[in-house]
Amino acid sequence: MPESRSPRLAVLIDADNASAKIADGLFEEIAKIGEASVRRIYGDFANARMKAWTEVLSRHAIIPQQQFAYTTGKNASDITLVIDAMDLLHSGRFDGFCLVSSDSDFTRLASRIREQGVDVFGFGEQKTPESFRQACRRFIYTENLIAPAATNGAEAAAAPVPLQEPVAAAAIIKRVIAQMESEDGWVPLGLVGNQLANLASDFDPRTYGFRKLSDLVRKTGSFELEQAEGKPMRVRAKPQAGRKKR
Repeated sequence: MPESRSPRLAVLIDADNASAKIADGLFEEIAKIGEASVRRIYGDFANARMKAWTEVLSRHAIIPQQQFAYTTGKNASDITLVIDAMDLLHSGRFDGFCLVSSDSDFTRLASRIREQGVDVFGFGEQKTPESFRQACRRFIYTENLIAPAATNGAEAAAAPVPLQEPVAAAAIIKRVIAQMESEDGWVPLGLVGNQLANLASDFDPRTYGFRKLSDLVRKTGSFELEQAEGKPMRVRAKPQAGRKKR
């Protein structure tokens, strides 16, 4: 296959633990990663609770995997999703898996897929247990995928709704900068972004209300940014009071 081909992805959705409201944003996000070659959703679609999902299946070419709830307390959907994931993994046809759920039961599945050298991208709510989030190469909060209502024009619709205050991101950004070798404290912002993704799979500027890392860094008030003409943007932590700048 040509090297320019987009990564082939298997998208597996746990309908019991994902809202149909995320469907549009979900597939827009997945399109940034690669091609959603397999699109399957698991649940009991005879249940009235699944009506919202049935209305969006055709729009996104999602194949429903019907699982009747024969026994109370037993989740046949989870078991079927895991079986399908392992079958798809061993086919060797996929470059990555997108697991859409907030259920920590999929932690071991994510770990097993990554042990095979295949990337896992998780999608779930902020309440998703850390074990599942960190088992994924990258974890995207589904709250960041729901477009806010346009109340004051297009600009309002384009701005993400913050799930946390920007200042909450300062500590992890400082930690990353401190880990990077630099004589004067200045480091390329792009490299900081890459290291943030490696250190915390769920780090996302949208969680703090910004689409760009540079805007988030600037808003925290804890860093200095500079960009010389023709050069990449650089960042460093502001010198502490009483210390002179170099």
